[in-house]
Amino acid sequence: MSVAGAWRTRRQRYALVGEICPDCHRHIFPPRDVCPHCSQPAGPLHTLSGRGEVYSFTRMHHAPKGFEQQRPYAVALVKLDEGPMVTAQLTDVDLQEIHIGMRVEMVTRKLKEEGEEGQILYGYKFRPLMATGD
Repeated sequence: MSVAGAWRTRRQRYALVGEICPDCHRHIFPPRDVCPHCSQPAGPLHTLSGRGEVYSFTRMHHAPKGFEQQRPYAVALVKLDEGPMVTAQLTDVDLQEIHIGMRVEMVTRKLKEEGEEGQILYGYKFRPLMATGD
């Protein structure tokens, strides 16, 4: 990802900024021009809670180029409390303890380094829910 690309997408990568459709009132992530549920113009911007549950997951033992040092790791489809589904890496968890329905929360973590200048890209991952009062 270019430096400019990283800058343009920072809000949704660091804080899960999506939208709420003013017509059908459903949450949308990532932001887009048209609501995928009712086809009306989307908006306004809204920061999602970052909490949800593991809907599905897989353990990665053979990683793509650039992610070899992270293996083994897990990737999950997380159903956010507001409704959207997000695919992300799970972190801070024993791979054997992951299960469908596990409560998780979004955290910002290093994704990778790229380019000759060693640009570090950060983004969202999910970990088991640590906070109480959910």
